[in-house]
Amino acid sequence: MAGAAVLSGALPSGWLLAGPACYGAAMKPFPNDTGPFGAYAPGALVASIISRTRRASQNWAGRRGAFALRKVALRLLAGRPVDTEALGARMRLYPYNNVCEKRILFTPQYFDEPERALLATAIKPGFVFIDIGANVGGYSLFVAATAGHDARILAIEPQPEIFERLVYNIRQNAFASVKALDCAVSDKDGEITLFLPTHNRGETSMRIVNSDAGGQRLKVAGRTLLGLVQDEGYSHIDAIKLDVEGAEDLILETFYRTAPRSLWPKLVLMEYSNGRWALDLPRIMRTNGYRETLRTKSNVAWVLD
Repeated sequence: MAGAAVLSGALPSGWLLAGPACYGAAMKPFPNDTGPFGAYAPGALVASIISRTRRASQNWAGRRGAFALRKVALRLLAGRPVDTEALGARMRLYPYNNVCEKRILFTPQYFDEPERALLATAIKPGFVFIDIGANVGGYSLFVAATAGHDARILAIEPQPEIFERLVYNIRQNAFASVKALDCAVSDKDGEITLFLPTHNRGETSMRIVNSDAGGQRLKVAGRTLLGLVQDEGYSHIDAIKLDVEGAEDLILETFYRTAPRSLWPKLVLMEYSNGRWALDLPRIMRTNGYRETLRTKSNVAWVLD
């Protein structure tokens, strides 16, 4: 992107629009740029802030300090993306209208640490992992970095803008184990309407779950989970992660009703959306032989006994 190259060359090393006017203005994120990795390496000041926020402790004071520093860095960045390494992978992150990217860039130690630790314990040779609602690849790339070259990882993301970022991030790494698909996962095949909030693309859903999403809709292709698994030729699934903002019940009820038991994942990690589910998903999981093994503020994990 020509505009990005001009901006990068015009700024002194270590400074990214740090003038007073920057602090009072609303920053518009740059559009996706698929140019060479490293073009958006942070300047010295922003890099120093990122280093400090990544070392912040898990306690209240550590988190408050990290979030305060993050605000300063975002103003300095002035809408630019950042090329970085996090969770064992290289990524280009746009930390503005996507909470996931903001967390991975500044505080990856806060990015679902108990969930990732549990997932890491399940990894074995030939690991098969499906990431539904992959966003920009945080989970998929973490698994790829941990599981090795013989893993099979399917990263599914329906939003075109976020999918483009996901594909870019996958391509910046030597992993040959990650495949990206641009579709929604649903209880049936066909066209699906997504509701997109403007403040956080990570809350996109097949259901209206935020008033901010009411005016923004996007039609995408929808597939059932079983159909995708059959297309990929999987004989088993070791783990699956779902972050679909309240549609987990639709996806999983259909899957367990139609899929052979040999394809049931050994570990299911999902966003805990109990107030949004139309079906009693915990009962469905227990009935099918799953045991809850982890509950955090945002997520729940189930293991097949």
